[in-house]
Amino acid sequence: MDMKLGACQSKLDSCLAGLAAGRFIPRFLAKDHTLWKDDPDHARVVANRMGWLGVAGDLLARAGELSAFADEIRQAGFRHVVLLGMGGSSLGPDVLRQTFGRRRGYPDLIVLDSTDPGMITLVNRRIDPEKTLFIVASKSGSTIESQMFYQYYAAKVGGDHFAAITDPGTSLERLARERGFRRVFSNPSDIGGRYSVLSYFGMVPAALCGIEAARLLERGERMTGLLRAGLPPESTPPVLLGAALGTLALAGRNKVTFMASPPIATFGYWVEQLIAESTGKEGQGIVPIEGEPAGAPSRYRKDRVFVHLALRGSRDTAIRTRLAALRRAGHPCITVPLDDLYDLGTEFQRWEIATAVAASVLGIDPFDEPNVKESKDNTGRVLEQYRTTGALPATAPDLREKGIDIWAPAYKQRRGLAPLFDEFCRSVRPGDYIALMAYLPMEENVDGILGKIRVKLRDRCRTATTLGFGPRFLHSTGQLHKGGAGNGLFIQITAEKTRDHEIPGENR
Repeated sequence: MDMKLGACQSKLDSCLAGLAAGRFIPRFLAKDHTLWKDDPDHARVVANRMGWLGVAGDLLARAGELSAFADEIRQAGFRHVVLLGMGGSSLGPDVLRQTFGRRRGYPDLIVLDSTDPGMITLVNRRIDPEKTLFIVASKSGSTIESQMFYQYYAAKVGGDHFAAITDPGTSLERLARERGFRRVFSNPSDIGGRYSVLSYFGMVPAALCGIEAARLLERGERMTGLLRAGLPPESTPPVLLGAALGTLALAGRNKVTFMASPPIATFGYWVEQLIAESTGKEGQGIVPIEGEPAGAPSRYRKDRVFVHLALRGSRDTAIRTRLAALRRAGHPCITVPLDDLYDLGTEFQRWEIATAVAASVLGIDPFDEPNVKESKDNTGRVLEQYRTTGALPATAPDLREKGIDIWAPAYKQRRGLAPLFDEFCRSVRPGDYIALMAYLPMEENVDGILGKIRVKLRDRCRTATTLGFGPRFLHSTGQLHKGGAGNGLFIQITAEKTRDHEIPGENR
C-alpha cells in the first residue's frame, strides 16, 4: 500500500503515535467499546456487532459445507440463483458476481435488491422459476423488501426452491422451516449487514455461482491475522489505512474518491455502503465517491482523497496518469495493490477494519444505526396511510416542462428547468456533495445517462457527486444522507411505471 498524503502526513504521524500509546490494536482485538464510545448503550452495540472480525476464520472451517450445497444445487438442475435481499448484505455478492462472472456448469447469480417494477420484469424475463433457487436474505428476518420478494415468488414455486440466510430465531428462520425451505443458514447474530460479506450472507451466493469461497475467506483471515502480529499501527496496513482516512476527514478531506482497475470496478458498490453507513452520523461523515469518472485536478476542491485499487496486470495507465497529476496538485492519494481477483477477500476485511479505525479517530460508533428506526417508522406511517386511503401522500409539482414534473420547494426559480438548474448550482457550497437518487431500473443505458449527468454536475459545481438506485441507496448510503454533516444536495429521479406486479396477500 502506497500513501502520498502531502501536508497531511504530519497529522497522520501524530494520530498513529496516539494509537500506539493507547494500545489501540490489542484493545481492538479485545472488542473494547471505549475505542468508540464510553457509555452502556454503545457498549451493548459494540458487543453485538464485532463478530465479523473472526468470521472468515470460523467459516473457513466450514467451507466444505458451502461446496456441498453448491454441488447439490447444480445436481438439482437449477439454472439461476436469485438473491432476494437489500442493503449491505446483498452488495457484497453483487460485487463478486460482477467481478468473477459465471463459471461454466454453475447457476447464474442474479441479485435482486430493487422493488422497481421494471427490475422485477427484467428478472422475470431471464429466469424460469421452476429452474431457479431463491435465497431470502435478511439479518433481522423482517426486512420488508425481502418479505415482499418472497411473497411474490412463493406464489410461483414451492419451498424447495428457497433457501434463507438470517440470524438465529428470526421470523424468517421460522417461516423457512415451516415452509420447507431447502436450506436455512443461521448467521452469527453479532454481525451487522454491512460487515457481513465474509459470512454466510456473502459466501453462500459466492459458492453457488462457482467462486471458491475458501480462497476468499483465507485472504480475509490473513488480513485479520496482521492485527495479531504485534506490530505497531504504522506497520499494520488496515490500521494505517483507517488512521489515514480518519485523519484526512478531520482535516477536511472527507470525500474518499475510488478509482479501480476495470475488472474490480464494482468493488466501489460495496465499500460505499460500508463507509457511508458506518461514519455518517452525529453530524459527521466520510463521503465515499464511487463510479465518478476521473477528471483534471481543476475539477476538484480541497475536500478529496483519491484511492486507487490496482489489480496486477490490469491496464491502468489512464488512472495512474490522472493520479500523478492529482498528486502534483496537492491531493492526497493512496494506492492499494491486488494480486488477483481473490484478493477481494483481503480488501473486504481491510476496509472493514479500516472503517472501524477511522470511526474511532472521528469519535463515532461505526456499528450503530441511529436513523434506521426513524426511517422504518416513517415508512410504516406512509404504508399505513396507503392501506387506509388507497393513495400515497402527494403534492402538486412546482414546475412542469416537456413532460417532466419537478418538485423543488426550496428554490424560488419557476420560469423553467434551465433557470432552476442555475439556481441549484449556485446553492452548492464548498464541502457539499450532490447525490443523484434514481428510482429507475438498474440498466446499463440508464446508468450511462445518469453518469453523464453527474459529470456535468461535478464540473459545473466543482463538487463531489454520488449516484444511487432506489431503494438500494436507502440501505447503503441513507444513514450518511440523514445523519451526516448536512452537506448533501439531493436530486431524486422517478418515472411513470408502465406495469406493477401484484404481491399476493397485500392490498393493491
